[in-house]
Amino acid sequence: MENYEPMRVIDVEYLHDYVMRLEFNNGESRLVDFEPLLKGKFREELLDMHKFIQFGLTDWTLEWYNGVDFAPEFLYEHGTAA
Repeated sequence: MENYEPMRVIDVEYLHDYVMRLEFNNGESRLVDFEPLLKGKFREELLDMHKFIQFGLTDWTLEWYNGVDFAPEFLYEHGTAA
């Protein structure tokens, strides 16, 4: 049986505007533009740049001060090769 490891974000670099470079535990990096992803009640407040940059890296993904996070697989799929 193959040993399965769930996808995780292991490193993040804020680049500009709403764009970040994310490194995943599969060895790949993706550029993710979060602006189109910030729709919905709690996500829209992150369109305020001062609030957007208040993020942290958890054990598996990014999380913002207000509890908003995204599944690593979702971020990987919405990113472009870095």
